[in-house]
Amino acid sequence: MVAVFCLSLVLCVCFMSLAKAQDAKVLGARLGVYPDYTRFVIDLDRNVEFSYFLLPDPYRIIIDMPEIEWSAPPGKVTSGGGLISGLRYGLFKPGTFRVVLDVAKPALVSKIFSLPPSDGKPSRLVVDLSPAKREAFMAASRESMAAYSARSRNDTSATEQSADVAVKSGRGGSDKPLIAIDAGHGGVDPGAIGVGGVYEKDLTLAAARELENVLTQSGRYRVLLTRDRDVFLKLRQRTEIARKNGADLFISLHADSIGNSKHRGASVYTLSENASDKEAAALASKENKADVIAGIDLSEENSLVQSILIDLAQRETMNLSATLAANMVSELAKSIELQRRTHRFAGFAVLKAPDIPSALFEMGYLSNATDAKLLQSPAHRRKVAEAVMRAIDIYFEKHKF
Repeated sequence: MVAVFCLSLVLCVCFMSLAKAQDAKVLGARLGVYPDYTRFVIDLDRNVEFSYFLLPDPYRIIIDMPEIEWSAPPGKVTSGGGLISGLRYGLFKPGTFRVVLDVAKPALVSKIFSLPPSDGKPSRLVVDLSPAKREAFMAASRESMAAYSARSRNDTSATEQSADVAVKSGRGGSDKPLIAIDAGHGGVDPGAIGVGGVYEKDLTLAAARELENVLTQSGRYRVLLTRDRDVFLKLRQRTEIARKNGADLFISLHADSIGNSKHRGASVYTLSENASDKEAAALASKENKADVIAGIDLSEENSLVQSILIDLAQRETMNLSATLAANMVSELAKSIELQRRTHRFAGFAVLKAPDIPSALFEMGYLSNATDAKLLQSPAHRRKVAEAVMRAIDIYFEKHKF
């Protein structure tokens, strides 16, 4: 048994060199639940290279592949079955597509292999999971993470890896303010999933592009998008991209989902050590776990990503952030439905840049049918973007660039 486990672990830390998989396409995915194991299968139009590792608390199996196109519907796989409680997938970083299998209890990869096309069946990546004790899972996780870290040592920094993701646009040079627009979530992290199955990551990107268009068309601003495609960014990367490019303002776009389907309306958040209410605290806690959702080991990053001391944020920056938020609330109220307590305070990780006035804009609730429909409307996104631009105009009238 020990020999079999060790052999499986050796396989898990090695890249499986099969056919080169650039632009490979996923044709489908499915689960098979058996008495002693759960099987996860991805159908592809060709074999791909892959590697995997395990992460605890919560228990996850992470599978990395080259960039692939997953356009096939996942079917019932996303809701899980057997040992697998859920599935997420998407571009993790340029060159790497990531699949995250949430497991309901400790489980080991007993087999992982590729099958070539045969008998009318496409290429397949097959993953078999078997139940295990926590001690065995933790041992496998440590060994697989050591191998993953060794492979990653020669990688460039997180910000440099995503340098081709950030997109700067606008007319004129540095004599115009640079506005960083951060489309929340992305890639392997879908964010909230709303009415009709709409993904938060898609709506935030659409809204970011519309705000970019409105700002650049005005001729008064340059714009920096932290991401311009469906790719995952760590929380720290988002603010690093803004700081590296010398952004003058940072606006992060989101859309929440809660249990009450009748609750709707937008709100604006700025940084505070103490949340303004329980809902704000819960939302910040959920958003700050985005890196965990994407299958990242945070053992060495918790202090940086989730526990940056609030007193590092300059008091002047926090005051300017509050001014920006107040402007946004005032202008948005003229165009869209807002929550009763519109300007709120919480410890969002993406708002912790000490030298860039920042605001997080919750554009509505995807759990509400009306909000979800509006956020999918180009006309509504245009209306929102124009209101945000008016708020930015007022900000720079008071605080000369």
